[in-house]
Amino acid sequence: MNQASKHLQELYALFLTPKTTGEMKDLMDDLLTPQELRSVAERWQIIQALTRGMPQREIAERLNTSIGKITRGSRVVQYGKINWSKKIKK
Repeated sequence: MNQASKHLQELYALFLTPKTTGEMKDLMDDLLTPQELRSVAERWQIIQALTRGMPQREIAERLNTSIGKITRGSRVVQYGKINWSKKIKK
């Protein structure tokens, strides 16, 4: 395992340690800049909206974001490793 891969494995394990949403918030606040956190939150909103069937242009307008970001989210929903429809309440 190379060094970068080892660090990623440690990071994945770290994300499993919070036991409450408050602990996860603290972890995310410490690891990410406010802009990075907003970007992750936006990606999450995009994935939720796409999974619920909202059209891409409507998502872009509602979130005031680019179609490129929506398209990236669409690829995640369609081809990602997670079954998002099981994770997201419609």
